[in-house]
Amino acid sequence: MDRAAPSERLPPESGLIKVWFRFIPREGWLPYDTEGLWATRLAGDTARVANVPFLQDGVAEGDVVRFITDDSGLHWACERLEASGNCTIRVLPVPDGPLGRSAHAVHEQLAPFGLGGESFTPELPLIAFTVPADADLRLIKTMLTRGQMDGWWHFEESCVTDAWRNA
Repeated sequence: MDRAAPSERLPPESGLIKVWFRFIPREGWLPYDTEGLWATRLAGDTARVANVPFLQDGVAEGDVVRFITDDSGLHWACERLEASGNCTIRVLPVPDGPLGRSAHAVHEQLAPFGLGGESFTPELPLIAFTVPADADLRLIKTMLTRGQMDGWWHFEESCVTDAWRNA
């Protein structure tokens, strides 16, 4: 089993745990079948996702998940209990496009919308963005679509809401 990130250990007082998600790898994509996301433990076997996923579909920062803990102490997500209303959008700059392979340039284009995101690696400048539920979804979708049409980037909707779909 390949893991997208090592299971770092944090001091208990940090309040964060790593919750692991299993998925079927996509053909022609990264060879991972798990992704670990930081989460704030709520009660017992529930936690609120605290960062944006790069690989796991159907979950967004702020969602509440239920997990089970295996014999080695790893926490494995079982189900999403509560959606945050946030969306997860992934953007990959076109290498020979106007922004080149620059994750920073993508961030600059989307900064006016106040989107928080993380870059995968300099070699793979995939950016995963959290789009807050109260953001101007119509304008963000227009910008993403225009950027794709103009050859700046490709984007995918990893976890979206009805509000996003209807914007």
